[in-house]
Amino acid sequence: MTFDGRLVANIGVLAAIVESGSFARAADALGLSPSGVSRALARLEQRIGVRLLERTTRSLALTDEGRRLYAEIGPLLSGIEDVVAGASGAAGAVRGRLRVNVDAFFSRHLLAPHLPRFLDAHPELALELVARDQLGDLIGDGFDLAVRFGEPPASSLVSRKLLETRTATLAAPAYLARMGRPAQPADLAAHACIQMRHAQTGEPLPWTFRRGAETLTVPTSGRLAVNEVGALMGACLAGVGVARVKAIGVQDLIDRGELVDLFPDWTGETFPLYALYPSRHLPAAKTRAFVDFVAQIVKG
Repeated sequence: MTFDGRLVANIGVLAAIVESGSFARAADALGLSPSGVSRALARLEQRIGVRLLERTTRSLALTDEGRRLYAEIGPLLSGIEDVVAGASGAAGAVRGRLRVNVDAFFSRHLLAPHLPRFLDAHPELALELVARDQLGDLIGDGFDLAVRFGEPPASSLVSRKLLETRTATLAAPAYLARMGRPAQPADLAAHACIQMRHAQTGEPLPWTFRRGAETLTVPTSGRLAVNEVGALMGACLAGVGVARVKAIGVQDLIDRGELVDLFPDWTGETFPLYALYPSRHLPAAKTRAFVDFVAQIVKG
């Protein structure tokens, strides 16, 4: 097959539009005029025979066909960058911009303390972390990868399981001194329990406990309800009430005595942590470096 440099160039323009979020920013990044970017996209759409972007005066989004195309060509373009870097004597270099969709709990309690080490190790990399309640459209929103708790959706995304953590039931010593310590999960019915709202339904999440083959769901109530993990943790540390959180992110607080794990022999829900990225092709060096770093963090 004859190599078509114009096709590759037009595909690069599409990638720049998706990654930057606008025609104007893509034009700046590529050293083109906005009209030049628009013409390149039009040529690509004409060559393929389908519309790739839906665009209005205020927004743009990939069509279904555009998402499928970008899922395949994004890693290939990054691979070209890696090959060029290798040819120039910088094999394995991690550079450019990495945009990551992250779970807020993971970002705040697991990742943030280690970020200086990762950034120091890769001085040519610009990292953008975007905390969201839901995964959303990874490709259409211009993310290189996602790191999130919960089972991955049925999709074309590639998933790598990094860990699985239990749910811990916690309270601050000040709360326990004031209200007493519950001896078993059923006692929580008489305690102030901070309610975490489901991100989609807005309903309080149930409190289910497991020990061996035994499972029970405890009715809980409290005057404080939140939908964000920072508020949940802040209120629990302040002694407002009992909270349920992922154990892996709070072990240091338990070890320091700032929080008490009320029922260590009872396991709440379990949550797996996954890295998700758009293609089965070899991911870019920057993506591999970040996923490997996260895996190192969570394994201690």
